[in-house]
Amino acid sequence: MAIVQPVPTEILEQVAEYFNILSNPMRLQILNLLGDGEKCVQELVDCTTTSQANVSKHLKIMLQAGIINRRAEGTSAYYYVEDSLIFELSHLVCNRLADKIEKQASQFRNFNLANKPLI
Repeated sequence: MAIVQPVPTEILEQVAEYFNILSNPMRLQILNLLGDGEKCVQELVDCTTTSQANVSKHLKIMLQAGIINRRAEGTSAYYYVEDSLIFELSHLVCNRLADKIEKQASQFRNFNLANKPLI
């Protein structure tokens, strides 16, 4: 059996920070919108119905993490997803959650008090 080497704390902290960035619902919403292609801040504001300052704050965090990138055009900045593996990760998580919900729904449908048929 192979001996598993401990992962250095610095690496674990970086992985945890990456998942922490992805744990925010507004950031997930922005990433979902960017899945259709690049967008400027105002387009993201219009789609999220939040403030420009809030959208910009979340864009900055994801930009610094290398999850998204920015392209300047005139006075506007257009943001796009730099790391497309984000979408694969999201797909895996959503499928896992859907499976869990379907299993729970099946358990609810099969639940029957006192094993009597419903009228």
